[in-house]
Amino acid sequence: MLGGYAHRIARINLSTGQVEYFAPDPKDLEMYVGGRGLGVKYVFENGPQVDPFSPDNLLAIMNGPLSGTRAKMSGRLAVVTKSPLTGTVTDSHMGGWTAAKLKWAGFDGLLIKGASEKPVYLLVKDGEVTIHDASDLWGKTTHETCRILRERHGEGADVMAIGPAGENLVRFANWINNDERAAGRGGTGAVAGSKKLKAIVVVGTHDKMPQPKDPELWKEADRLASATINDPKNVTAPKKGGLSLYGTNVLMNITNVMGALPTYNAQHTCIEGAEKISGEYIREHRLIKDNTCHACPVACKKMVEVHINGKTIRFESYEYESAWALGAHAGHTDTDWTGYAIYLCNAYGMDTIEAGNAIAVLMEATEKGYYQGEDGIRFGDKEGEIRVLEAIAYRKGVGDMLAEGPARFAKAIGHPEIALEVKGQSIPAYDPRGLKGMGIAYATSNRGACHLRAYTPASEVLGVPYKTDPLAWEGKGKLTKLFQDLSAFTDSLDLCKFSQFAEGPEEYAKQLAAYWGRPVTPEEILRIGERIYNLERYYNNLAGWAEGSDYLPKRFLEEPSDCAGSKGQRTELDLMLEEYYRERGWEKGVVPPAKLQELGILSQAADD
Repeated sequence: MLGGYAHRIARINLSTGQVEYFAPDPKDLEMYVGGRGLGVKYVFENGPQVDPFSPDNLLAIMNGPLSGTRAKMSGRLAVVTKSPLTGTVTDSHMGGWTAAKLKWAGFDGLLIKGASEKPVYLLVKDGEVTIHDASDLWGKTTHETCRILRERHGEGADVMAIGPAGENLVRFANWINNDERAAGRGGTGAVAGSKKLKAIVVVGTHDKMPQPKDPELWKEADRLASATINDPKNVTAPKKGGLSLYGTNVLMNITNVMGALPTYNAQHTCIEGAEKISGEYIREHRLIKDNTCHACPVACKKMVEVHINGKTIRFESYEYESAWALGAHAGHTDTDWTGYAIYLCNAYGMDTIEAGNAIAVLMEATEKGYYQGEDGIRFGDKEGEIRVLEAIAYRKGVGDMLAEGPARFAKAIGHPEIALEVKGQSIPAYDPRGLKGMGIAYATSNRGACHLRAYTPASEVLGVPYKTDPLAWEGKGKLTKLFQDLSAFTDSLDLCKFSQFAEGPEEYAKQLAAYWGRPVTPEEILRIGERIYNLERYYNNLAGWAEGSDYLPKRFLEEPSDCAGSKGQRTELDLMLEEYYRERGWEKGVVPPAKLQELGILSQAADD
């Protein structure tokens, strides 16, 4: 058998209370690896036509062959399902220790279907899954839920939970674990809420950690990976690199100076005072300690505290995307109020990126008279922002409309153009007028606008794997395909995305080969990534996302950037799409049968 796996997956039916176990097909493991890839395979088999809130929708909680191992940055877990926000297949990942403990508890994944009549939580321990009453937890925040369940099952237990937003089917509700790591995007927490699944408790100990099948090769692979991660020239270098020192928020000042920070709902591309919500400022004025995930030397997590109305609130972490979404995008750079908004989103269990976009869309709609309700708010209204976040989580007033997602809200008020979305999912913190690669990456992302399907700023800002001009569109289609394929693979291992700032196909291939116990080449892993990305696209095509589904908001195409660094720039999407489709071998966003056959997808789908 291939190494790195528990070779055990639980199939859980919440409608009947039945739990069954099976070993994943070895062929599936070689083709889709685990994590994101194997999860997508199972969601595909479940059928692209399923309603996301139907009991028939599959919620897959997956780790990969390197999750919970000695591999550096191997603390990631994938949540895969059909998104209630976009109607696409989606996967969202969380760090911390949940993935490791799921592997140590004896599982490669949990496949959850059905819907319970009353709230429940799952207990995963010693190779078994049991279902428990969670009626006393329903209505509680993620923080309260995690605390209670850890007290109930011991401090060694790891808990991932949904909050009120998930219970109330906010379409961008998420999962939060006890370390405040989020499986943030796509509404996976709302799918759990529709099933009355409040939490998953995992009990596992490191003595059950999988060992490499080829120990000698592992020594070589680990030396190679460690050398690149620890290299002082890389942002990952422990206690030296920008990511290690300042966390993801090392980017705030950089993108602001580049004119690539969308602010005031992307009506502008920079903001005065951005340094007050930057990683550098937070480290100097708000940092409590540097935390880390399983097997990670980088420690990009930052425990911080903020001060609101005489109260001190401590949380983790003041991430770049969150600080942008709930600060600069909403027209302010208040250190403490932005942090408080992040804390509340975590407590309610909802995606900070989508929540921030919802706030920004409401602010623009209010200022332009598109929305005239008494609960409208204007840019810079920090206290109003807090009120609206609560209204979204509990579906009160305008919050009930915003809980459907910014795209649906903007369409409902007759101004879809002010929603900065692709396939129904809102943009993160990179303006594609100042970082052209993000334009094609957003447009072609299978899960809706996303920076993590293809993190082109790695090339445009950091020069990884090679340096490109952030204002040039040429070559960005090819670059995006490379990153998409590589990320699909690393998300299946499941390794932290930030490992890509140091490692590449050679490092990943050696590590997987050492655990699998058979040769793996860099070409093979990119082929696996390509297969996964095409399977996702095929799913979306069958679900109704066909020709014309790769687009950008008109604001980025027609309204020029107004800030230094990118002033006057627009996004040349059509030119990049032409290049991208040529690289992919797609026909205007649709995967042709020949490509599916080439990758072994069509024949396998037919066999199934």
